[in-house]
Amino acid sequence: MNFIKSLFLGATLATIGLSALPSNAQVKDAQVNALVSALKQAAPPNRANDGMYSSWQVLPGIIPSWTKQCLGKEMTPQQFESDENAARQVVSCIVQRELKTQYKTTTNENQAVRNVACWWMTGKPQGCDSGATGTYVGRVVGFYQQQMKPKS
Repeated sequence: MNFIKSLFLGATLATIGLSALPSNAQVKDAQVNALVSALKQAAPPNRANDGMYSSWQVLPGIIPSWTKQCLGKEMTPQQFESDENAARQVVSCIVQRELKTQYKTTTNENQAVRNVACWWMTGKPQGCDSGATGTYVGRVVGFYQQQMKPKS
């Protein structure tokens, strides 16, 4: 009987200990918010008629799909551009999805952020180690790290 009690107690403590560990695929709201802000800060300046929409510089062709997926309704690029709140919600939704995917793949926060930044710019999570894409990814990571610093 003592063996069973010990076994149960050991299993319970192990379960409690493991549940306290963060899951590699778990993404916190603070991480999503930090990456959304970092993408916005690193985006090229918003210029009229540059073919990109919102402060996050989103390509027009993906906006109807992303808004349908994240808001439950399609928006035109012009609607997306003029509604900063909706744009932020959509970008947050997509960033959360991609960050979860990259966490599962890399099990490393910094690499996951790098991969999402690369994907955001190129559509592919790898290949942004040099040139303009490398510079952009480095800027996103720097802004992300600033956002994630504990407030003193």
